[in-house]
Amino acid sequence: MPSEHLPADPAQVSAADRRRWRRYLAAERREEYVYRSLARRREGEEREILLGLAEAEKRHQQHWVTLLRAAGEPERALPRPGIGARILVLLGRVFGSVLVLALAQTAESRSPYETDRDASAAMAADERIHGEVVRALAQRGRNRISGSFRAAIFGMNDGLVSNLALILGVGAAGLATGEVLITGLAGLLAGALSMAAGEFISVRSQRELLEASTPDPAAQQALPALDVDANELALVYRARGETPGEAEEHARRTLARVAAPDASHERAPSPHAHGAYEEIGTGLGAAGSSFLFFASGALIPVLPYLFGLEGAAAVIVALVAVGVALTVTGAVVGILSGTPPLLRALRQLGIGYGAALVTYLLGLLFGVNLA
Repeated sequence: MPSEHLPADPAQVSAADRRRWRRYLAAERREEYVYRSLARRREGEEREILLGLAEAEKRHQQHWVTLLRAAGEPERALPRPGIGARILVLLGRVFGSVLVLALAQTAESRSPYETDRDASAAMAADERIHGEVVRALAQRGRNRISGSFRAAIFGMNDGLVSNLALILGVGAAGLATGEVLITGLAGLLAGALSMAAGEFISVRSQRELLEASTPDPAAQQALPALDVDANELALVYRARGETPGEAEEHARRTLARVAAPDASHERAPSPHAHGAYEEIGTGLGAAGSSFLFFASGALIPVLPYLFGLEGAAAVIVALVAVGVALTVTGAVVGILSGTPPLLRALRQLGIGYGAALVTYLLGLLFGVNLA
């Protein structure tokens, strides 16, 4: 512990300093608690990484504990992991660790230690490295859910915006409440089926393209029969993007390994194709997510009409409900992507309301023309 950070006289430590140190200690203990809780639900490498992060946070805690004790702070006054840490762990159990890791990534990236006079330079550097570790862990989770998550978010937003726009448009054109309701339900079903079919075809086509581009494992069986002095193996590696020199050296090493096989020198299968499949997900998974979330989103602007509201009251309730849903989905995307959730939420809200406004104005125009 750097001695220059210890207060010479506890009486000289201000109440503001004590509060700041307690706040930092609380944050460090919360992060340790969360990392250890996540580690208990992991195995192997991810578990070791999370436990390593927890130990680092414990090391940082000792810095603030030392300062607080030197300033005369009683042990019972030192903060412990509170309800916020338990809520984060609960969110991880319900929604998956990627949500908690994304929040941790944001917290690590906003560490105030670089500008705080009482934090050491090593602690500030640690926080930067922690942010990159958590970013990498979160990326693993994002890769696992990205296919279905993309379909779910797109489906929800499309359902919210398209059905709100449809209802406002036909309502502005002069249709009766019952006709608006039927139109909204028809839009819900048609849109959900269309989105599911489109996602299934899109993901299946993408997977088929990847399969067509993935190296054929059976080609490995031909390697022992190649003429060492005259073969086209280097052309394979050049076609995959290597320079002539790199391709020749790669081919030489490959043939040498085939001639004298050694289990310790076996190359691991390339993870490229598997990782790509993991990122795009499965056709059925994407289709199911898209259908369910589009239907859920499209149902929200229809609810006021289902409950018997009419006219301006139904429109206002639909607008408010859709606005809340757009804000929530935008914030979730922001959190999971490690970007400011408020900006993402406002962007979603602006785009959704903008599309609805254009359709409403077109409905008014057509309604006037029909009249």
